[in-house]
Amino acid sequence: MHVLLIGAGSMGGNHAMCYSQMKGITLAGIVELSQEKGEELAARVGTKAFPSLEEALSHLDNVDVVDVCLPTFLHKEYVMKAADAGKHVICEKPLSGTLENAREMIDYCKEKGVRLFVGHVLRFFHEYEQAKKLLDAGAIGPVAVARTSRGGGFPMGWNNWYNDFSSSGGLTLDLIIHDFDILRWYFGEVERVYARGLYPKDPDKLDYSLVTLRFKNGTIAHVEGSWAHDGFAMKFELAGKTGVIDYDSTRDKPIVAVSRADKQGFIGVAVPESPVKESPYYKELKHFLACIANNTESRMTAEDAYKALEIALAAIESMKSGKPVKLGAESAISIQ
Repeated sequence: MHVLLIGAGSMGGNHAMCYSQMKGITLAGIVELSQEKGEELAARVGTKAFPSLEEALSHLDNVDVVDVCLPTFLHKEYVMKAADAGKHVICEKPLSGTLENAREMIDYCKEKGVRLFVGHVLRFFHEYEQAKKLLDAGAIGPVAVARTSRGGGFPMGWNNWYNDFSSSGGLTLDLIIHDFDILRWYFGEVERVYARGLYPKDPDKLDYSLVTLRFKNGTIAHVEGSWAHDGFAMKFELAGKTGVIDYDSTRDKPIVAVSRADKQGFIGVAVPESPVKESPYYKELKHFLACIANNTESRMTAEDAYKALEIALAAIESMKSGKPVKLGAESAISIQ
């Protein structure tokens, strides 16, 4: 299978390195507007650089998949172009900045007969996979409250696009959409969203959000995101009727499940995780390509990406209005 990668930024570089290590996968080329950046990455992974998608496709006759690693506001344009060329598409999250565009992208790929995958990689982090297994096994009983935290320094991107809310949607759309997706994976559909944050103020290379989600099953989740700290960390705490599942990336032991037996107090059960051989990004991309090769359903569907986007946009709308937003309401804001 041959993959054409669009974008040689940090995520594009990550994907390129993953493809270069996969057996049976050829990285056919890299599309990058900056010639220097494109050629530098292409040299590192042993492929060719092209200045545009059109030129790449005119020189390459064996591309099966186009991987879009571009700023959010460019996703629709290049997903549609890839679909027009009859290529399956992998697109980094978030799928788009509006629900209208996201739906159009999903439907367009279906019309063209190509698969669309969206890179919500958190589902492939072993800590989050392990938590899902524990939840499904009933290790802590029904979960009443969940807390997640994710953040670090403000990201620097091409033309400082992260600092333009209309382009990036801030950290609510770009960063903690990861947590929205993973919590929905754990607990099902969200009923209502309430959020506070720095938006709608100008981000000025700082951003912070605190979002409360009420799920239809009754679970309450508090999601915190920050682009105002040094270093990067991610955490979650899932409090069930009979125990807690706790993860903190800054700790030595990445994930611990604690169960409470009747009249015996708390019993700590550590779930050790050794250093992973395959990175979550490698696992994610390998999974997507296997779904194409075997015509199987993905763990992370485009519809899942649409739902995560819906939650993020509802949170942004709540910040703007100061009121709770019910999912499915027409008031969900777009960033474009």
